[in-house]
Amino acid sequence: MDSGAIRRRLALGAAVLAASGVFGLAAPGGAQAAAMTSCAGREVKTLPFSTGAVHVYKRNGYVCALTTPKKNGGKRAMSVSVQARGNRPVVDSGRYTHHAGPVTVHAGHRCVWIKGSVGRGSVSSGWILC
Repeated sequence: MDSGAIRRRLALGAAVLAASGVFGLAAPGGAQAAAMTSCAGREVKTLPFSTGAVHVYKRNGYVCALTTPKKNGGKRAMSVSVQARGNRPVVDSGRYTHHAGPVTVHAGHRCVWIKGSVGRGSVSSGWILC
């Protein structure tokens, strides 16, 4: 076999290994994202409103929030937002069936502002957990 054929085979083998590594790394991340449907820590507050509720969790300086609808049904507009004082809000919004979020921020000992909505109903906490 000439050196050109050997180089082509080595290049093909390297490409196959690189592609399999990319797919191998992508699968666990996707599976982890799909499995993440709630927040870590203990629930410290529930903010109810006419069409749903925002559940707020805290653990080791992190605050996490999740908006759930009052009634099950098809896809509808939902959002959840968590803002640590001095930082920009972290937002998840879209058309969801079960929940918006979770969204997590590192708040440390700072206050947070939580917002959530389902359809036309919404809630805004003001600065809490100070």
